[in-house]
Amino acid sequence: MNMPIAPVDVSRGDSPIVLGLPHTGTYVPAEIKAKLNTRGRGLDDTDWHIHRLYQGVLPGATTVRATFHRYVIDANRDPAGLSLYPGQNTTTLVPLTDFDGHDIWDIAPTDPDIIARRDAFHAPYHAALEAELQRIKALHGFAILYDCHSIRSEIPFLFEGSLPDFNTGTNMGQTCDPQIEAIVVEACSQASGYSSVLNGRFKGGWTTRHYGRPTEGLHAIQMELAQSTYLTQEAEPWAYDQTKADGLRKHLHIILTRLASWAPQTGGNS
Repeated sequence: MNMPIAPVDVSRGDSPIVLGLPHTGTYVPAEIKAKLNTRGRGLDDTDWHIHRLYQGVLPGATTVRATFHRYVIDANRDPAGLSLYPGQNTTTLVPLTDFDGHDIWDIAPTDPDIIARRDAFHAPYHAALEAELQRIKALHGFAILYDCHSIRSEIPFLFEGSLPDFNTGTNMGQTCDPQIEAIVVEACSQASGYSSVLNGRFKGGWTTRHYGRPTEGLHAIQMELAQSTYLTQEAEPWAYDQTKADGLRKHLHIILTRLASWAPQTGGNS
């Protein structure tokens, strides 16, 4: 498979925080792009500009960013292809539809295609993420994965009504120390002019659930932001709104700074 762009980009820091960026990449290899239909080539389900939104918000944070698009393969899905939300509309390891339920392929991926993409893209991203979490844990005795996401605030195929601005997911408190959850929930609730929810429609994807192992000193939390909080509009050309983003970044700075100053009560495990 032609891979002129590395599947993962890592920027190392020494903070206890690792920022995961699984869905902000837009790279699609030419041989895969040729199989997408016109709708698929629009890449509408990108977590648009999330890497820009978080850049520099917490100096010293490590970032692990997937450069490939989720239509190539979704870095936040179980590599075995199991659904996180049985019975609900969602997208698969290699999505066959977009978030509105429309087909995105002229030539759908085969099982061998999916295996090849899992090996070439999904596996290197998670190898890098695991390595950075273990490196940070070795430095501090614990590590906090803060998984950065965004999505359109209204997608009837996936959920009813409008999403809150901040959607925090901890898989019902299982993926991190309760104090970590409380820090994020409190900071979101104090963000004037923004709405928030804990473990609503988004309870934390596969990444959060896989790495969130508090008894081992590995904590994970997912933050799904409504794109209305930082885009000019939730439609093409998906323009970054600097004024909106600056206001949001102040609250993201508060969240991440408070998380970075957290320390476990007993030796790195909770």
